Amino acid sequence: MRAMTAATTELEWVNLFDDVATSVTRHSCARILAAYMSDFLTRPLAELGRTGAVCPFVRTSLKKKTVWVTFLDGDDRTLTDETIHAAIDDAATLFTELRRQSPDEATHTMIVAMPGLTEFQRIDDIHFLRKSEFVARGQMLGQFYPGCTQEGLWNREFRPLDAPVPMLIIRRMMSTDYPFLASDTKWLYAYFSRFAPELPVRLRSSLADKMVVTGEVAGAFAALRMHNEDEHAR
Repeated sequence: MRAMTAATTELEWVNLFDDVATSVTRHSCARILAAYMSDFLTRPLAELGRTGAVCPFVRTSLKKKTVWVTFLDGDDRTLTDETIHAAIDDAATLFTELRRQSPDEATHTMIVAMPGLTEFQRIDDIHFLRKSEFVARGQMLGQFYPGCTQEGLWNREFRPLDAPVPMLIIRRMMSTDYPFLASDTKWLYAYFSRFAPELPVRLRSSLADKMVVTGEVAGAFAALRMHNEDEHAR
């Protein structure tokens, strides 16, 4: 099983799907996380509101074994925000290094798992503080935890981020992430910079200003069905 040690924090990052049994020897939560990703995120569900897997990105990451995770020990009292932020910094650094080593591989996923945490508002707060910096780099930072109330894009009653393990996940930005970025001008500018870099800077900025949506307008994305069922993200 492949493993990396972060230089700044000395946290160990393991490749979850190289050998799940060995990953479990590093942390018992690895089995729960692996099952959630391989059994839930890769399956189609009627309540999802569309065909295909809950997260199409995950199936390829599992197949290519590009999922890396660190497990932060501690509970609500002992696991500090400083430790979580440091782990996120590590994830960002290692993600960049992995992309540098294999520039043609776009499925790398970094997971900061916090199995002992139950104050899930802390995850939302940290996600809110850090999302913009990742989006600016063409990456996505996602928050997952038990009972997460984030609505699904295709069915607003579905809760796609309700996961058995509290975690923050980093992956590359995909073209189908537009609805998750449309509520902030800076995020839209980053989106256009990634997927329409040939547009002049001022035009990208103008489009971002004009296309930002808020409130109930954002909920209309589900009805728009912006991409076809067989149309893949890039």
